[in-house]
Amino acid sequence: MDRDGIGARGEDAAAAFLERVGMQIVERNWRDRAGEVDIIAWDGPTLVFCEVKTRRSIAKGLPEDAISCTKRRQVARLATRYVASLDRVPEVRFDAVTILVLSEDRALLRHHKAAFASV
Repeated sequence: MDRDGIGARGEDAAAAFLERVGMQIVERNWRDRAGEVDIIAWDGPTLVFCEVKTRRSIAKGLPEDAISCTKRRQVARLATRYVASLDRVPEVRFDAVTILVLSEDRALLRHHKAAFASV
């Protein structure tokens, strides 16, 4: 499977997991001129902006290692733009879902709540 296929499959798995734990997905791959947020969801009254990283091996580090400071700043800027479009200002949280593919039908998924703060 190619890189885009792995990424899309990882985002599907992340969204399914978040829904199973009771979060309500409101956007997937939300785009703005400044970039993209993988998943935006409500966790009760909290609006969660979630970055998803999927890797096939740890040769270049764990999936969470791939969420750079630049990416965190980009997601925070996008969150500001998204929240500005709402009619109220909710509490906001930045999560990450990381997936390490172990085999064709097995993967290790980790949900990192409050993985990073707004910068």
